[in-house]
Amino acid sequence: MNTRHPFSDPELAAPLLRRLEKAITRPFAFMEVCGTHTVALFRTGIASLLPPGLTHLSGPGCPVCVTHDSEIAAAISRAARQDVSLATFGDVMRVTDPDGRSLKTAKANGASIAVVYSPLEALDLARASPDKNVVFLGVGFETTAPTVAATILAARAQNLGNFMVLSCHKLVPPALRLLLEGPECGVDGFLLPGHVSTILGLAPYEFIATEFKRPAVIGGFEATDLLKALIALVEEADSPAPRVLNEYGRGVSPQGNPKAREIMHTVFAPAPARWRGLGVIPDSGLALRPEFAAFDALERLEITLPDVKTIPGCRCGEVLSGRMRPPDCPLFGKACVPASPIGPCMVSTEGSCAAYY
Repeated sequence: MNTRHPFSDPELAAPLLRRLEKAITRPFAFMEVCGTHTVALFRTGIASLLPPGLTHLSGPGCPVCVTHDSEIAAAISRAARQDVSLATFGDVMRVTDPDGRSLKTAKANGASIAVVYSPLEALDLARASPDKNVVFLGVGFETTAPTVAATILAARAQNLGNFMVLSCHKLVPPALRLLLEGPECGVDGFLLPGHVSTILGLAPYEFIATEFKRPAVIGGFEATDLLKALIALVEEADSPAPRVLNEYGRGVSPQGNPKAREIMHTVFAPAPARWRGLGVIPDSGLALRPEFAAFDALERLEITLPDVKTIPGCRCGEVLSGRMRPPDCPLFGKACVPASPIGPCMVSTEGSCAAYY
């Protein structure tokens, strides 16, 4: 019996690669929005096999990477309070603020910080530590926000008044719109994030095709997934009416996940958000609605995002906006390596610099 996975068989990938080569008739640059796609392009070997004339650029799709320096600084500051216990995902621990501080060093200096794999674990911490204000640092996109929203609903149902969320969530479509509106946007098409799209579906991306006349394709993460998505991008690029397509049908439905979006919008409302490398983008973040203010760390702990300087020499902002490839950063592979990262694009396992390295 043939037990090979049909989406990881190199014999299936080879003809797709030849088809991609034949489809390219001019120089073409696409942007993979998702950090996991960046990693997958290298893990599968596709990045080294791309035909001449096809360039891939990293986009603002790594949740840790786009978290702004001011948000990291605010989390570090509040974690130092004796009455606060911070819960966060592991990748965030090593991200430094411009002064070189990180949650990892704050924990070493005595701050109460726990690494969790789900916001529900933070809820357990709040239940077990009624004398502490347990703050979950909410980073990520539409993929993680519904789970955080469901956790807040559970906290309200259980009357856990010592549980709070510091929402640093970001929304993908407004960031793509900002990139497309830029005068120097050289992106010919977008490889859309598979995980985010399981929540959003296709409709929120339609503006890419209708307003900006660029194709956009939702793709999966195996070699054949990536190649099918790239072929669709190239074939749609010169069309007078490019489309938003779904090449990840086994994971993404056209309508996405309406229930997850309903939960997310019950708790959160769109709000301005700071993005690393992109600045403040209107309605690109998620703030807790007034009826959930009791669980809003910004309100309860009177947190304000400080004005901060940038990390000296770090060019993550240019990488995240497609203006620079990681090897072009003067720190890449020299002062900034995975063992001692300087910028978040090297810290995160989904970071572009870590993938290139």
